[in-house]
Amino acid sequence: MKPRVSVVVPAYNNGEYIGATIESILNQTFADFELIVADHASTDDTVAVVERFSHDPRLTLVSTEAGGGARRNWNRVSQLATGEVIKLVCGDDLIHPRMLERQLAALDAGGERVKLVASQRDLVDARGKEFVRSRGLGHLEGQVGGAEALRATVRSGGNIFGEPACVMMRTEALEKAGWWQDLRYYIDAGSYAHVLVQGDMVALRESLASFRVSASQWSVRLMRQQAAEAAEFHRIAQSLAPDTITRGDVRLGDVRAELLAVQRRLAYLALGKRMKPLDD
Repeated sequence: MKPRVSVVVPAYNNGEYIGATIESILNQTFADFELIVADHASTDDTVAVVERFSHDPRLTLVSTEAGGGARRNWNRVSQLATGEVIKLVCGDDLIHPRMLERQLAALDAGGERVKLVASQRDLVDARGKEFVRSRGLGHLEGQVGGAEALRATVRSGGNIFGEPACVMMRTEALEKAGWWQDLRYYIDAGSYAHVLVQGDMVALRESLASFRVSASQWSVRLMRQQAAEAAEFHRIAQSLAPDTITRGDVRLGDVRAELLAVQRRLAYLALGKRMKPLDD
């Protein structure tokens, strides 16, 4: 029988962290899920670490040929999912034990109209130490129209829904959206946008994931491009929901995205050594 939930992990050189990521997934209170890990031609010990969990029948490990960037592996692993709902967790992030249980309950309570559920998350450094709690979602709470939620993230200048570990979607809705979009730093929010315009979302104002901020992340390496890519995302969002998102919303979002890019650079500088593992 097909599992209710598919948790998919696109892995690339995550050997230092992916063991903890997999443990956080396998230790969920909700058990009816499959876990698919796709390794994208890693050059470290990522595959060896994943293979330590091969005794668990819920785990499947596949490989993705080199090239194509993050989107290639995100789509490869997502398109293998057989569950009704899907959650993508990057190979260095963590989900809290009740995440699947809580998000699935919210999805079910909202009925077929709800296509996406997002929760808040904590931020942890490269060594796993928490430095920000319960971040995300802006002012959203409960069941919200997808277009209105999309407008809120545009006006914020950032991604209020959080990284994929914070989000659960109906697999059918992600497939209808064309899977993960080619938007580089905004690959996640850009893809949520195509799902949100299909229905509603539920904003769970509780922290159910931990996002690791480390020097190894491709999103950190690309931070100089974030403001430009945010502007591109804002225009795509407006084209998807023109009756809800105005040009004024886009202009406001563009300005705030510039400010957020500066704030991120300052934050990464302030974190300093905390962005590197203890053995560096």
